Amino acid sequence: MLIRKLFKFENAHIVRNCSSERCRTSIHGHSYKVEVLLEADALDNGQMVYDFGLMKGTIRDVIDAFDHAICFWDKDDAEYIRLCKTFSARWISMPVSPSAEQFARLFFVIIDQVLAQTVMANGESDVRLHSIIAHETETGYAQAFRHDAYNPRMGEIQLSQIEFSAQCQQEWIDPEMYQKLLNGVKFTNSAVPQQVI
Repeated sequence: MLIRKLFKFENAHIVRNCSSERCRTSIHGHSYKVEVLLEADALDNGQMVYDFGLMKGTIRDVIDAFDHAICFWDKDDAEYIRLCKTFSARWISMPVSPSAEQFARLFFVIIDQVLAQTVMANGESDVRLHSIIAHETETGYAQAFRHDAYNPRMGEIQLSQIEFSAQCQQEWIDPEMYQKLLNGVKFTNSAVPQQVI
């Protein structure tokens, strides 16, 4: 069975070496929509593949870090990178160019690791990441599957190559979350408590 959760964020970037002159030479932004698709062959104690509330924790934090941030390729011009870091509190350095295709691959790699290090606490069984869809515009998106995310011909993405600014990390539920991912620390992903109205 397949489930889908939609996330949204606003982001700015330059996509170097692309065909469009505007895109490769000017900082510009998009209203992104990211779909996280999970699958499993069994249901948990609540008769769910994976409680949607669980995705409001670490997975949401990872995606939300990109909101109102500028993303840049770590191979871009050194002065451009310095200026991004100087004039934006929220930035993310990526080992690949920030195209929709690479966003889909990057989110896949991070969220795949989140799931791998999550101790399932409610009878979840064999929950795995099916794909990531990164909508850059209303009419254009990229979808990454496992074979895309780990395909070296598309550029290698390792967690240790992704750098989040201090401001992005401070806003996470657990500011040490990314360091825990890098160190292979297991964690229990509990649902974010809902407010009682």
